[in-house]
Amino acid sequence: MELVLPVIISFITAVFVPLLNKIAGNKTGYLLALLPFGLFVYFLSFLGPVNNGEFAMFSIPWLALLKINFSFYLDGLSLLFALLVTGMGALVFLYAGYYMKGYPLRGRFFLYITLFMGAMLGLVLADNLVTMFLFWELTSVCSFLLIGFNHDKPEARSAALQSLLITVFGGLALLAGIIMLGMITGGYELSVLLTQGDLIRNHSLYLPVIMMFFLGAFTKSAQFPFHFWLPGAMQAPSPVSAYLHSATMVKAGIYLLARMSPALGGTVIWQYTLILVGSVTMLVGAYLALTQTDLKKILAYTTVGALGILVLMIGIGTDLAIKAMMIFLVVHSMYKGSLFMIAGAIDKMTGTRDIKELGGLYKVMPITTFATLLTLFSMAGLPPFLGFIGKEIIYDAKIQAPGIAGFLLYPVVTANLIMVAVAMIFGYALFFGKRKETPRKPAEPSWPLLAGPLLLAVGSMIMGIFPNLLTVPFVLPAITAVHAVPAVFEISLWHGFNFVLLLSLVTIGSGILLFMYRKKVVPFLIRINKRFINVDFSSVFNRIIHEFLHFSLRHTAVIQHGYHRFYLMIIFLVSALLVWFQLYRTGFWEFNVSLSSAPFYLIGICMLIVTATITAVFTLSRLVAIVSLGVLGFSMALIFVIYGAVDVAITLILVETLIVILFVMIVYHLPQYISNFSKPASRLRDAIIALVFGGSMTVLVLKAEFVRISPPISEYFMKNSLVEAHGRNIVNVILVDFRALDTLGESIVLIVAAIGVYTLLKLNPKKRQK
Repeated sequence: MELVLPVIISFITAVFVPLLNKIAGNKTGYLLALLPFGLFVYFLSFLGPVNNGEFAMFSIPWLALLKINFSFYLDGLSLLFALLVTGMGALVFLYAGYYMKGYPLRGRFFLYITLFMGAMLGLVLADNLVTMFLFWELTSVCSFLLIGFNHDKPEARSAALQSLLITVFGGLALLAGIIMLGMITGGYELSVLLTQGDLIRNHSLYLPVIMMFFLGAFTKSAQFPFHFWLPGAMQAPSPVSAYLHSATMVKAGIYLLARMSPALGGTVIWQYTLILVGSVTMLVGAYLALTQTDLKKILAYTTVGALGILVLMIGIGTDLAIKAMMIFLVVHSMYKGSLFMIAGAIDKMTGTRDIKELGGLYKVMPITTFATLLTLFSMAGLPPFLGFIGKEIIYDAKIQAPGIAGFLLYPVVTANLIMVAVAMIFGYALFFGKRKETPRKPAEPSWPLLAGPLLLAVGSMIMGIFPNLLTVPFVLPAITAVHAVPAVFEISLWHGFNFVLLLSLVTIGSGILLFMYRKKVVPFLIRINKRFINVDFSSVFNRIIHEFLHFSLRHTAVIQHGYHRFYLMIIFLVSALLVWFQLYRTGFWEFNVSLSSAPFYLIGICMLIVTATITAVFTLSRLVAIVSLGVLGFSMALIFVIYGAVDVAITLILVETLIVILFVMIVYHLPQYISNFSKPASRLRDAIIALVFGGSMTVLVLKAEFVRISPPISEYFMKNSLVEAHGRNIVNVILVDFRALDTLGESIVLIVAAIGVYTLLKLNPKKRQK
């Protein structure tokens, strides 16, 4: 129960957020920051047991027959992500407390972001794949609401819809993969699945399973070619951007790949797919970040590049690569959360996010300048910051990658040197150079806007100098969870003079050189983009959606044409043909029945039914046809009475009475025939369809009576009606106990029909005409 409590508390708190907002007003964010901070401290209490190799589990049955449980599991990997979600959440909530001051929908915002946090916690703690999928989709819904929070802007609505469609598409693919994985292993518990890697990898469904998991992870974590939704998500308020990029939804795909690596990894298709996609995404993100001018878009594309690096490390899959992935995961979360909060603060204080309109801010924003520069040093991988250690371990992992080191080295160095240049451009454009006029007079942001960036920047520097503060308690258990073996390694700021250090120096020097010639290089790259790489993935996606909707509209106009009689014809004909086909496939039967034993009154009732049917078909009067149908229904009720089903007969009589009344009232309001009757060809068509459908129902009933494919369920009802339900009338027991929900549904239908009849009876034609 201790594992599910953080999720439950988050959701319960979200329910009361609107009330809290009415009471606390502008202090709502500050008070809510206590929730993720308290959960962060709570998860810290698990560090000791997890580092000792222990884990926590909680499970209650949900759909036991389908082996779906509401279960949670805490090990080193889920603990690391839970700490990121809650720790960054505390800083983001504190930041949002000031940032969202004055927003008219502030209560709704904090409701959404609290749900977002709860959904992400549920995702990383879930032990059952189906349970995890529910939280997976909930994060997509919450991000849709947050990205489109400024719903009065068309750009925000478009970006929110785009992110929802892409991530939900990936979610549906993931669901298919989960179902197939359950078919292979017979269950959905992650703690069990992760020990069945050999069974999964040797199964014929392995390839479609990993393809579905790849789609889910790539769409969620913005991998190429699904990367474009993430920069579009910058329409969200800055607290959302900081949380989304640092610790929540975009890291969900990384978590999924890392979590499933013991079960699905270790094959060529797994390794090379992740390496290829991760490398391309890394280069695309870094390259596009260099050509942006909007602060948040620059950071968004660097996030895309960083996510590509994480996927690449998982693809390499060696011990050193997983270590590099875990350290860089924390590194990226810290500097990216800080930079997005800084970008939002600058936008708040100056009224613009365009670096072409900013400059010389260090004089009026010295503390912001300090926090930003420290964070950018970590992003660029400069010593003594944690980013430097992360970059060196990544280089070391790629050099030692078996068989592919030469392929990976050049794109990785290229991406990292671009990151160095982007970091320098970002810092120089904001704080140095010539001071420019901005829409608002700049000033130092208030402490809630700077507390998070300062804490993260200083923390990155301290962890860079003393890296074991991070690796020993936090990273090692996560690596152990991925590789299922105890991880042991030590890192330090200084590794001596070696090839990795040489690569770092080359990266930093090349990045500085690119920064110095940025005024020539960046415009040249922009011209290259416009001439040769003029592909706007977001526009392409929107065009595809538009064409799909147009295609659907055209074909819907053909299928859903509005003629009710044609709908009925299609339904009857298709149903009849399917029934006839199934009857043909199951073979024939012996039809043994004697009509000589039937009593004369039953034969008379049957003749009355036949006569009423023929009259309804051939009469020229609507009223006579309705009465004939009523006679047919009441005759059927008499047959039920003869065979002792009085309760069924009463129900049928009530229904027939209602139908006759309704039909008579409808006929009263119908206009006269426009022409006498339909054409002979139409009547012949209708007769054929009626005979085909009626014949299929007749033969189906006869076959159901004389063919026993499986034991009849009636025996179960007869044995258990008195014992289990304490009733001797089997029909009543079936209706009230065994099929109670079905009976409830039928009762609701009758009530709705009665309300409809009452409404028609009370309807005043004169008032309606007015």
